[in-house]
Amino acid sequence: MSYVCDIENRCMRKSELFDSDLQQLALMAKAISHPARLAILKYLAESKTCISGDISDYLPLSRSTVSQHLKELRDCGLIHGEIDGLKINYCLCSTEIGKFLELFDSFFGPIKSVEINCKTK
Repeated sequence: MSYVCDIENRCMRKSELFDSDLQQLALMAKAISHPARLAILKYLAESKTCISGDISDYLPLSRSTVSQHLKELRDCGLIHGEIDGLKINYCLCSTEIGKFLELFDSFFGPIKSVEINCKTK
């Protein structure tokens, strides 16, 4: 991790220099930056229900790998998992997904409306 320190030796991560919306958008973008995590989100959305049991049955990955990807998605709030006996029920978190989409739209809205013609040589 990169840190920046001031003259009084107070340190903060460089990402903390940016506004909270950009930090949150970057966190969520990182969480969906792997095809396996996108596949998990897509599978949960297509199932239209919470999934109890082993999601690795539906992906070409080992259980431990799927578990790591589920953790990344849980940590940023895009999914949540509730323990039900020996199984975990995984569900999409529509509130957090809605927040992500709003951040995404507010960030890319001004960018997509700019008309720039870049000509390459």
